[in-house]
Amino acid sequence: MLYNIRLKLSHKYDEFVTGGRHRLCIEPLDLPDVQKIQYFSVQNQPEAFEKSEYLDFFGNRTQEMFFQDALKELSFKLVACVERVAPKNPKISINFVELENAIANFQNLSALSPHHFLGNSERISLLSIFKEFSLKFIVKKNDVFESIQEIGNRLHREMQFDDSVTSAETTPEAAFALRKGVCQDYSQIMIACLRSIGIPAGYVSGLLRTTPPAGKPRLEGADAMHAWVMAWCGPEVGWVEYDPTNNQFVGDEYILIARGRDYADVAPIRGVMRLSGSQSCSQAVDVIPSEECSSVNSAEST
Repeated sequence: MLYNIRLKLSHKYDEFVTGGRHRLCIEPLDLPDVQKIQYFSVQNQPEAFEKSEYLDFFGNRTQEMFFQDALKELSFKLVACVERVAPKNPKISINFVELENAIANFQNLSALSPHHFLGNSERISLLSIFKEFSLKFIVKKNDVFESIQEIGNRLHREMQFDDSVTSAETTPEAAFALRKGVCQDYSQIMIACLRSIGIPAGYVSGLLRTTPPAGKPRLEGADAMHAWVMAWCGPEVGWVEYDPTNNQFVGDEYILIARGRDYADVAPIRGVMRLSGSQSCSQAVDVIPSEECSSVNSAEST
C-alpha cells in the first residue's frame, strides 16, 4: 500500500523562550521488505541556528537542532510518500524453553538483538505485578506467539482508553494500577509483561491510518501518531508486532517511524529550553492512500 503522509507538530509558549535544543524523531524508517520511503521532507519554523542528522543506535532517523533566537511558536512538518508491505504472521512458533535456548545462543549485539530488549530500561521496570498478571494468560502449550496475542488481548480487555489520566511521564506501573491510559501506556505495560516472562519486547512509534465511521467523511488531520509493541519469537520467526490498544497484529495501515526499548528511545521530540509560563502542544496527522490525493511532492502541501 502506498501512502502520502503529512504530519505537523506545533508548540506555543505564553512567553518568549530561548536556548532551545531539541531531538526530533519523526522520519519514517526505510526497511527492506517492510516499508520503502519514496520521498520525505522535514521542515521546522523558525529555522534552526544549528542542525545535524544521524541514525541512532537502533537505526532511527534523528535530527538535533539548536534555536538561538527567542521564540513563542515552534513547528515541525513532515511530508512523505511511503510504500508499506503487509506483514505476514508466522505459521510456526516456539515454546518458552526453545525461546530461552535461542536467546542464550544468540551471539549478536546488533541493534535488534533480543538481548537489548529483555531487562529494565529507562521507562520500564520489571516489577512482580507484570509477571503475576502475565503468568495467568500463557497458553497451555506454552506457544510464544499465541502467548503474545493472549497477553495483548487480556490487556486490551482490562484497560480503558482514556487520554485524560496519564501523560508522557506516567510510569507503566501507575497506568496499570489505573487500568487506564493511551497507546504509550498500553504498549509499555505490554512490554513489561512480555519481558517479565522472558520474551524480548520493544517499543515502536509510528503513524496509524484510521477509518471514519460508516457514512461519515474522512476528517483532515484525524489520523494519529501511535505506538505498539514488537516481540521476538526466535531466530526463524524474528520480530512480530502487536497493537494492544486496538487488540490486533500490525497490518499495512501502520507506518513505522522508530524502534527502541521504550518511549524514551523514540519520543517524537525531546529537548530543553529556558522558559517561563505555560506551553501548549498540538499535532495533525494525515495518512492518505495514494488514490486519495494527487501529490505530496512538496513541503508546501502541508
